[in-house]
Amino acid sequence: MPLAWNDIKARAQQFAHEWANETAEHAEAKSFWDDFFQIFGVTRRRVASFEQRVKKIDGRDGYVDLLWKGTLLVEQKSRGKSLDRAYTPAIDYFPGLKEYELPRYILVSDFARMRLYDLEDNTQVEFALSELVQHIHLFGFIAGYHTRRYQEQDLTNVKAAEQMGRLHDKLKQSGYAGHELEVYLVRLVFCLFAEHTGIFEINQFQELIEQRTAADGSDLGQWLAHLFEVLNTPNDKRSTRLDEQLAAFAYINGQLYVEHLPTAAFDRELRDLLLAACALDWGRISPAIFGALFQAVMAPAARRQLGAHYTSEVNILKLIGPLFLDELRAEWQRIKRQSRQQLFAFQQQLAAITLLDPACGCGNFLVIAYRELRLLELEVLQVLFNDTSNLTIGVGEFNILCNVNQCYGIEIEEFPAQIARTALWLTDHQMNQLVSQQFGKYYARIPLTHAATIVHGNALQLDWRSIIAPAELTYILGNPPFVGKKEQNALQKADFAQVFNGIKGARVLDFVAAWFIKSTDYMADNPAIKSAFVATNSITQGEQVGVLWSELLKRGAQIHFAHRTFQWSNEASGQAVVHCVMIGFALHEPIKKRLFVYENVRSEAKETTVNNINPYLVDAPNVVITRRSQPICHVPPIVFGSMANDGGHLLLSEAEKQELIRKNPQVMRWIRPFSMGNEFINAIPRYCLWLIDIAPNELRQMPDVLARVNQCKQVRLNSTRAATNKLAASPTLFGEIRQPDVPYLAIPCVSSERRRYIPIGFLPPEHIAGDKLHIIPNATLYHFGVLSSAMHIAWMRTVTGRLKSDYQYSNTIVYNNFPWPDLITDKHQQRIETAAQALLIARQQYPDSSLAALYDPLLMPPPLVRAHRQLDAAVDAAYSQFAFNNGAERVALLFNRYQQLTAPMDKKRR
Repeated sequence: MPLAWNDIKARAQQFAHEWANETAEHAEAKSFWDDFFQIFGVTRRRVASFEQRVKKIDGRDGYVDLLWKGTLLVEQKSRGKSLDRAYTPAIDYFPGLKEYELPRYILVSDFARMRLYDLEDNTQVEFALSELVQHIHLFGFIAGYHTRRYQEQDLTNVKAAEQMGRLHDKLKQSGYAGHELEVYLVRLVFCLFAEHTGIFEINQFQELIEQRTAADGSDLGQWLAHLFEVLNTPNDKRSTRLDEQLAAFAYINGQLYVEHLPTAAFDRELRDLLLAACALDWGRISPAIFGALFQAVMAPAARRQLGAHYTSEVNILKLIGPLFLDELRAEWQRIKRQSRQQLFAFQQQLAAITLLDPACGCGNFLVIAYRELRLLELEVLQVLFNDTSNLTIGVGEFNILCNVNQCYGIEIEEFPAQIARTALWLTDHQMNQLVSQQFGKYYARIPLTHAATIVHGNALQLDWRSIIAPAELTYILGNPPFVGKKEQNALQKADFAQVFNGIKGARVLDFVAAWFIKSTDYMADNPAIKSAFVATNSITQGEQVGVLWSELLKRGAQIHFAHRTFQWSNEASGQAVVHCVMIGFALHEPIKKRLFVYENVRSEAKETTVNNINPYLVDAPNVVITRRSQPICHVPPIVFGSMANDGGHLLLSEAEKQELIRKNPQVMRWIRPFSMGNEFINAIPRYCLWLIDIAPNELRQMPDVLARVNQCKQVRLNSTRAATNKLAASPTLFGEIRQPDVPYLAIPCVSSERRRYIPIGFLPPEHIAGDKLHIIPNATLYHFGVLSSAMHIAWMRTVTGRLKSDYQYSNTIVYNNFPWPDLITDKHQQRIETAAQALLIARQQYPDSSLAALYDPLLMPPPLVRAHRQLDAAVDAAYSQFAFNNGAERVALLFNRYQQLTAPMDKKRR
């Protein structure tokens, strides 16, 4: 085990004194560096060699003064020689080293001075030998201490995962597969981590392989099997005749090495792969990141996107901060200068916190949450025992109270469950190392006596109470699977149906909704529990809100905090972008409600304290909008445009139109302009054959048109839907016809979330609207003005569903539930109509610009911007005599207005 820091500092002081007058490079250099390593309790020959022969950049042989492969290269000069000139030849050795042999650190010295280069952090520190003790922390890596940076894109994590992936593939090819292979790899990972972090002696595992196993790998499997047996055997139970090198390994326990595994067969290549893995700096591994990467290497397709398969630490902290961490930190700041009794009580409070992640994967959320608890506990200990002479770590009342058994998880796949359990052990050891560094006394919990409870099972089938009783749990958290309603497989649908048994309309919900229901059921037995999940933003939009949140609100759920839609991404190449929300909820009233709002899906959050957070994640009453077949107010009805259902044969591009007219000139009277949402917004010319009332004889005279009609018929006949088959009887007509014979207002079904307004407009009855347009026949300038206003857009953004991040305008959710102004006066209506007309005139100034161009946030012309501002002011005035500062205030008013409108209906239904 590593020396305590206090011992290291004392040895550094003695070393500096003993070598204060040395001058000769060759005479005493080896003794100098042997003694230097002894400062850290490390035998130099265990880790590094002198005069290592290496090919230099010019192709000639060179000799490195001292090389610790993968970690440290030393270049020694006589006293007074230039340290700058020592650095250059050190770099010249790099071309002759294998990739995994390249050092992170270069140390140059002339006995009197030392300069340490960190090639990854791109830093250098120079100091006199007499100042060694003040800089000794820079060399913690020699003893097995590592500075934690937890960088998400740290290449060490990726390299380590890749190396284990290669081992995985080769072992699998040899026939060693399935459960046994997964457990075997987890054991190897622990060994690799252990020899770089002080659990084992430095290079102890690597030396066993190098020194005791054949170069061809033929006996490596037997040696590893024996080692695993030793790691599972207490020292006092080991044979007195046990091989001395094996006997030197620490007893691990923790059930990690209990299961008997078949002996794996190695060859030379596999042995070399394992030795290459030994050369990596496993002490720098982040358990949260590496665990998910490690899982990713098991799937060759996923390995191409290595680095994309973990939940970023930034996003995890977004959730655990408002769930519990921020509150704990605030309490700590309040009591840190209070009595020792209060400080001890706070430490006990930290240790009493229990966490359940019911979809834990590789344990990322539990790892980060546990790490943050340990870091906070360390701050408590630093205040309690600033005089370390009074501190005896690990004994009696001074014990580190937080432990991994505070963590519980459920994971449907076995391998990630094993990784999660191991990742928490690794995190615990890293935190113990940090305690050792802070207090100068070595502390480790080896053998492992506690473990996280990670259950391999189906969270939607299991009773969570069988894992931890509700009375013993503090928080539920995690990131359940992101599976849309259409992507769920048969087993997932069956599990989902079991959770939502008796809840009407649940088939429209995303898979993640099941975890909200299960958590609410569980919390009913202990309403003090708080839950928080990352979820697809769909559960806070459109029709899903009415189904899920009606049920949750009925059961007493209250939202404590929420992150509105943001982009779930760690910027890794090839990663699919997902738009998410985070929701913290419980069955009790919070002290305050915190809402995190993003200006756009890629921006940073702005936090506000609000009166309430409703299911749409806005500061407004707990209103749930459900589908409505008719408008809630007295306005014209809205319908979809006509659906062709023709396989594209009744639709024409500009070129197809011209070609058809060239061959059949008489067809001109039967061609109409046609638009779906995309054509309408982008002014793309498109046409359709509108053959209502065409005489059979006239159709027969146009063979190219007749051919298209026949193709339409065949498409309908070949359909698997009976309703479509029936349409084959009238192949000249659209499948569904809803075209008005009066001018109408057109609203695209999908519009970019970048736009401040939805581009809507009037079309004549001769222009055929497709089914990706909503149409409102008999709409007036007043209706156009209100629907084009910031008021309506704020409502739409809040309650509508999304297609990725784009808005999906819903007739039954958005339009039919929209609370129009109450008792509109002639004055207000006239003002809105005038502003609406001015808006249309502003558009007409740019006849060659599409609606997409006019409403691009970067391109929107000033006259159009001014016209919209005037319209917004006119519509706002119709709702309130007070001005609105933002969309949130508009939405709050609209939800209150909606409550007023629906209250009589609810009473009538009752």
